[in-house]
Amino acid sequence: MLLRPIHYFLAVAEHRSFTRAAAALHVSQPALSQQIRQLEEMLEARLFDRTGRATRLTDAGHVYFKHARKALQDLEEGRRAIHDVGDLSRGSLRLAVTPTFASYLVGPLVERFHARHPNVSLILREMPQERIEALLADDEYDVGIGFEEVRSPEIASQRLLVETLALVVGSRHPLAGRRRMPLKALDTESLVLLTAEFATREQIDRYCRRHGLRPRVLMEANSLGAVIEIVRRTSLSTLLPATIAGDRDGLASIALAPSLLERTAVLMQRRGAYQTAAAREFVRLALEHGEGGGGRKRG
Repeated sequence: MLLRPIHYFLAVAEHRSFTRAAAALHVSQPALSQQIRQLEEMLEARLFDRTGRATRLTDAGHVYFKHARKALQDLEEGRRAIHDVGDLSRGSLRLAVTPTFASYLVGPLVERFHARHPNVSLILREMPQERIEALLADDEYDVGIGFEEVRSPEIASQRLLVETLALVVGSRHPLAGRRRMPLKALDTESLVLLTAEFATREQIDRYCRRHGLRPRVLMEANSLGAVIEIVRRTSLSTLLPATIAGDRDGLASIALAPSLLERTAVLMQRRGAYQTAAAREFVRLALEHGEGGGGRKRG
């Protein structure tokens, strides 16, 4: 019986407005206000400060918000558990991945998963790792693929594979025939890189600082596809997994020596969360895929 007022309470807290919450819920504002008043009467506590221009949670409201959101997450997990089918003749999987992995790692994994379980529906979204962690914690996704630098204490991770980033150039670039080059040569290169919101860029910047490298970053893009097209069509180079170059025409990868630019890919899930049969199977196939490749992809 409490589900409706709790949903209404969370909507007002998130929108910080009764008007906007009512519109989002497709209910009248008086009906929404009545439900909130009844909830406050039942709890014997005032949940919202309505005196300002924006509706704000009171101290009691802040406390209740955390428990209410967690309760709805648990109820949703219970609903999925009831409808979960162990033989995977049906089911669903919600998967979030960081952009670089979406371009070459996820395809083979989804291909294997779908071939074995064609009736399981899949929702796949590409986004920065910080958002993946937040949405996993909110039970919006079942599994995430990102990097080992997991920041949220609510997220548990398992090592998937270790890969090497290389200098990626277009086929007409003067260095396209090289197989290896010294690190210091990066100082003479003009690069196009992903923007700072991406974990890959953070790793590259940290690597360059550690080795005293100062390449010229002439362009930035918030799309991996854009970075690849720029490299293919210009004399600019970039730093990306060597696998990306190997899978695409018009690109070549050059290993950096002596210190390899390595990073670890991980599978992420909310700590202690219920795992559907589909999520368990995808994790199993992913770990098998990573270990099957030796757990390490070198360029």
